[in-house]
Amino acid sequence: MSTSTLLVRGLTAAAAAALPLALAAAPAEARASGISVSTSGSTVSVTTSSCSLINGSWGNASLLVGSQANFAQGRQVALTGTPTLQSGAWSNVSPGTYTVVVVCSSGITAGTQSVIVSSGSTPTAPATVTPSPSRGVMGGLGGGIQDYGTLTLVGGGVLVAAGVGGAAWFLRRKSKPYRL
Repeated sequence: MSTSTLLVRGLTAAAAAALPLALAAAPAEARASGISVSTSGSTVSVTTSSCSLINGSWGNASLLVGSQANFAQGRQVALTGTPTLQSGAWSNVSPGTYTVVVVCSSGITAGTQSVIVSSGSTPTAPATVTPSPSRGVMGGLGGGIQDYGTLTLVGGGVLVAAGVGGAAWFLRRKSKPYRL
């Protein structure tokens, strides 16, 4: 058996072993945001249970417009609450798309979520929550931010496993020329 065949078999086994881990990790990342944002008229509210009281402060929340790149540039509000739930709110928010970022007093980001404030009487928040640890360029994401269901992820995993298995079978058959 050649070294390249062993290498291919090792890589195939490693890919097959890593597939369940990748599938299990994807939904957890989609739910990584520890905040909940809602709108009511021109008021935006945020709640979290991720922060702890340090030196009399739970932390701060910031409301960022699309052109603002970091936490300090947004409209900030101090979080208030209890050990089980902290909250903050902004009033007189103009219609548009905003990003809410919550940073606990320990310096850890509790979460990030986009929200749409509409000019109508019933403003709505977007259906999907996307955590964003950095405020870099957000263009070009395409369908990469959609939260897919379990059935879609399992179907994709089956297709990947079939492709890996088929490639391994083909390479194994190709390495032994005396087979038909």
